[in-house]
Amino acid sequence: MTTHGGFEPVFCTIVPPHVLDRLARHEDPAVAEPALRTLERDAAQRTRRRITAVRTTAAPAGKPSDRPDRTVFDAGHQEDLPGRKVHAEDDKPAKDATVNRAHAGLGATFELYLKAYGRHSIDGNGLALNASVHYGENYDNAFWNGDQMVFGDGDGTTFLDFTIPVDVIGHELTHGVTQYTANLEYYGQSGALNESVSDVFGSLIKQYALGQSTDQADWLIGSGLLAPGVHGTALRSMKAPGTAYDDPNLGKDPQPATMDHYVRTSQDNGGVHINSGIPNHAFYLVATAIGGHSWEKAGQIWYDTLTGGELASDADFAAFARLTAAAAKSRYGEGEEAKAVLDAWAQVGVPTS
Repeated sequence: MTTHGGFEPVFCTIVPPHVLDRLARHEDPAVAEPALRTLERDAAQRTRRRITAVRTTAAPAGKPSDRPDRTVFDAGHQEDLPGRKVHAEDDKPAKDATVNRAHAGLGATFELYLKAYGRHSIDGNGLALNASVHYGENYDNAFWNGDQMVFGDGDGTTFLDFTIPVDVIGHELTHGVTQYTANLEYYGQSGALNESVSDVFGSLIKQYALGQSTDQADWLIGSGLLAPGVHGTALRSMKAPGTAYDDPNLGKDPQPATMDHYVRTSQDNGGVHINSGIPNHAFYLVATAIGGHSWEKAGQIWYDTLTGGELASDADFAAFARLTAAAAKSRYGEGEEAKAVLDAWAQVGVPTS
């Protein structure tokens, strides 16, 4: 594994493989076949990431721009990336709503990181943001592949267009931020932290774009992604992990909210999408205890922890919790912010000392 600032060849998707595995075993081909094809494509991408070095982009000379540099490509339901260029930064809105949503989501992510934390794009040096839409046929996922965003259209039966929820876009791009900073290993608790950090900032990107306070936010990841008729509200809930869906096809949301229900599994890289519910819930508790806008104090504490240089790539929950407590104290002193952090981790059963 690499150290801070290096690049670990991981492949990160918004829909966990355990969800797609269940759908792929369904007796209805309309449910099973898109999930099976998605699993096959994801496996191929994962292999490609292991054998292909991540392309790095040299930092631009001088100060990075305060404007994003976005390009959207149309994969045309094929799997060759990036596809045909269809939208550049200064172009007028396209006729394709999916293209416009991708463009807007890239911009919302750039905006949050710049305005809230002074970070210029994913790498901190103005990295161009590229995205491909209409990937594959009925592809049931979205992913960050180390270089760019990729969005499927969904199958229309279980999932809709993956550009619909802005937090999905923010989630996947934040895997890039993690890649360029702490580079958390994508297995076990460090992998669950990698997923949780993406959920945290994905939610903050949505809240920032909507101007929401902590009590106005829905704290859902992927709201609007599930097709009509699916029994659920989103892929995950930070407010109440384990309650996002309970559907005959999808099954029941398996996320725990506390360490009492930590899931030990060899699937999903040691349950990275499942156990992320625990640090997700801790962040929700911190943010709501402090109140106001989540990106300001709670988000700042998490950002300081991610980018501070002390978070090891193989950090477990306890190590991350200790660093958030230290970050809160360093930035805000011994006041309500530090207390909120300590109380939240205690509530989810993760020690901070």
